Amino acid sequence: MKNLLLLVIKLYWAIVPKNKRRRCIFKISCSQYVYHKTKNEGLIKGIAAIRYRFNNCRSGFHIYEDPIDKCKTMILPNLQMIKENEISERFLNG
Repeated sequence: MKNLLLLVIKLYWAIVPKNKRRRCIFKISCSQYVYHKTKNEGLIKGIAAIRYRFNNCRSGFHIYEDPIDKCKTMILPNLQMIKENEISERFLNG
């Protein structure tokens, strides 16, 4: 099953052109994150990664800039906070 999930992700990369894929809010794209998680930690962790990214890589996030140190933090729909180094560049520059 692990190999099947990895194959599906590879097929997605081969079939869907980069410019047609949904743009991720995270610095590491959702498909890359799930691929590496599955390959390195197994199918269960890969499925958990899919669920996490699907639930949090959607609208409903907020970006907060700390007025003191000017660092940006993204608050996800599940109220988890991610630091600037994990946020996609297009959100930091916009």
